[in-house]
Amino acid sequence: MPLPFLTADRSFEAADDIALPYDDRSRWRRPYRPGPWRVGVAALWLLLASFVLFGAVIIALTSSAASAAVVFAVALAVIAAALRLLRMGVWVSARGLRHVAFLVTRTVPWKRVIAVRTVQQPVRWAGLPRTVQGQALIAVRKDRAAEEPGPLLTTHTLDFLGRAPAFDRAADTVEAWAAEYRRG
Repeated sequence: MPLPFLTADRSFEAADDIALPYDDRSRWRRPYRPGPWRVGVAALWLLLASFVLFGAVIIALTSSAASAAVVFAVALAVIAAALRLLRMGVWVSARGLRHVAFLVTRTVPWKRVIAVRTVQQPVRWAGLPRTVQGQALIAVRKDRAAEEPGPLLTTHTLDFLGRAPAFDRAADTVEAWAAEYRRG
């Protein structure tokens, strides 16, 4: 017997699309859940960080504090990278569209967005240089309408790898936010 209140994979129809009275639409929110591949990679990085922290404690007890501080700094860098990996993705609010990459975050106000649409194109597989045929969600901006827009979401990122229905729901949600706030 499934327990839907304990799982993250409830059906899309079961979710209420009605904004609740306490629902603050000016807060930045990700319109989809992080995928299992993204969470798994981040969990492995955090596991690695725990071993490095354990090593820092052993080095602090048996060797110099300076060596332990260097190893501790490496562990903090691994933790920060894992948390940034979990934060990556597309975020929306009443103010605009935010695309969070590993090193860069770009925010575009809705008034500068011409269109948000899903296109069929070659996309990078899991962020690697290898490309495969897939779908991508792109946002065309007023100030950069002439150049080719980069994808916001693709069917082959760590969030949607092997989860095509989840990509469709996320793309529809971002397109709905764009349609609502471009109107004003």
